[in-house]
Amino acid sequence: MGSSVRRWVVQRPPLPLLGRLLFCCSLFFSGLAQERPTTCRCLGKRLDCSRLKLREVPALFPSRTVDLSHNRLSSINSSSLSHLYNLREIKLNNNELEAIPNLGPTSVNITFLSLINNKITNILPEELKLFQSLETLDLSNNNISVLEMGSFPPLVLKNLNNRIVSLDPGIFDNLANTLQVLKLNKNRISTITQKMFKLPHLQHLEMSRNRIKKIDGLTFQGLPSLKSLKIQKNGLVWLMDGAFWGLSNMEILQLDHNNLTEISKGWLYGLLMLQQLHLSQNAISRIRPDAWEFCQKLSELDLKYNNLAKLEDSSFVGLSLLVRLDIGNNKVSDIADCAFQGLSSLQILDLRNNEISWTIEDMNGAFSGLDKLRWLLQGNRIRSITKKAFSGLDALEHLDLSNNAIMSIQENTFLQMKNLKELYINTSSLLCDCQLKWLPEWLIDNKFQTFVNATCAHPQALKGRDVFAVSLEGFVCDDFPKPQITVQPETQSAVKGSNLSFICSAASSSDSQMTFAWKKDNELIGDAEMENYAHLRAHGGEVMEYTTILRLHNVEFSNEGKYQCVISNHFGSSYSVKAKLTVNSKHLQYI
Repeated sequence: MGSSVRRWVVQRPPLPLLGRLLFCCSLFFSGLAQERPTTCRCLGKRLDCSRLKLREVPALFPSRTVDLSHNRLSSINSSSLSHLYNLREIKLNNNELEAIPNLGPTSVNITFLSLINNKITNILPEELKLFQSLETLDLSNNNISVLEMGSFPPLVLKNLNNRIVSLDPGIFDNLANTLQVLKLNKNRISTITQKMFKLPHLQHLEMSRNRIKKIDGLTFQGLPSLKSLKIQKNGLVWLMDGAFWGLSNMEILQLDHNNLTEISKGWLYGLLMLQQLHLSQNAISRIRPDAWEFCQKLSELDLKYNNLAKLEDSSFVGLSLLVRLDIGNNKVSDIADCAFQGLSSLQILDLRNNEISWTIEDMNGAFSGLDKLRWLLQGNRIRSITKKAFSGLDALEHLDLSNNAIMSIQENTFLQMKNLKELYINTSSLLCDCQLKWLPEWLIDNKFQTFVNATCAHPQALKGRDVFAVSLEGFVCDDFPKPQITVQPETQSAVKGSNLSFICSAASSSDSQMTFAWKKDNELIGDAEMENYAHLRAHGGEVMEYTTILRLHNVEFSNEGKYQCVISNHFGSSYSVKAKLTVNSKHLQYI
């Protein structure tokens, strides 16, 4: 009969017909005085009697699976199922049962029993003893508040869903030899005591949507076979050292939607086989330098929607097998030169919706070492792209620069990407001068035109024009609205306790408002003391020159580093060279 659907009117057929219908399924009530005939659907060996407003179980023809969900059953007469010797699965979800029902002699063969969303308040061992073949028991969304020791007799049980408030120690001991999947989602569990789980064969444990704020060391010590652990949406704040010790075979750890603030090797200790770590939607702002010492088989790391602001050169040390890294929707504004250096297997890097414009616009080789990278994604407030921005990404296949107000792209920026298949650009801010003349022709020659939606913003004569509609003669350099550095800050040596200044200037033909910033060792100086002024060039016509002075008072050794000015306007940013400051002790000036 396959997947064909038949409907059977509730009435008793003559005996000869019974034999012919033995291999399909039908339904009839023992009481035939129903005012309205009720129908069931037969889907192969499955009988669907759900949503019929039944208050009692009717007599059923033999079937392997029966669905009596979404009815009004408050009890079940055990004799009503006694003749269903082949019954293996029964669903009684969304009824009014107050206890695990007695299904009579057929209970012995039941492997799947689902009682979701009833009114069951507790579990008694004698109720489950009849289910000697049970593999899956689902009690989700009942009114069970406490599971006491001895609730579960020895069963061949593989899956268990509950909705509970507290767990007695040893509650699952009788299931130690058989339980493989345990789901304790959507509960009110707030604590997990040490050695609560002595389940040597358990492979999958889920405790999402509870109230667990802290996990102590050795909590999961009794789960040597565990492959995956889900503790999502708990408000989890503290993971103590050794929190997952003993889970040496675990491959997947999902801790999304919690309140974790950092990643350290202390709580990752012992996860030698971990392959996937999901930490999205937390409050992580720090990755300790040696965090991955015990997780060097990690292939997938999800850190999106956190508070990461800087990627250090030690942030991912040891993750040479990592294939996918998602850092999207953080606050990343600084990427150290060698932050990705050891990620030799990385194929997908998602950096969308961060603030890494300075990394792309100014730094060289931020992505060096990513020899196998295939994807690099979007949305980072990038306004200009230098020719060395993607140095090291020779194998890149998909580059998404959409959702960036890109104004300029230097020639040969994408030249080393011989495998590039897709290049997405979506901007209406292009500075269509002589330095952009190369772009339209290159995009067409490499068949990227269909992925690009780009229009000019300057000069005024080309504003709003599609970049592909501008003739080569139209790309001219009559002015330079984007700032151009004219005076670079100089490297200096200073005596401890003295005062000094760094000076930086830029010129622009635009009257767009200019902003100034200083960076030290690639990080923005938030409280910098600056003096900024502008003057009209003596021989520059309408060209303005802007100067910024960074003043340092009573310098200390902590002031040593490389200083750089950033001068920006509506058309983009210009970055000075990095001037080095060396601070000497006072007595050295007399030597």
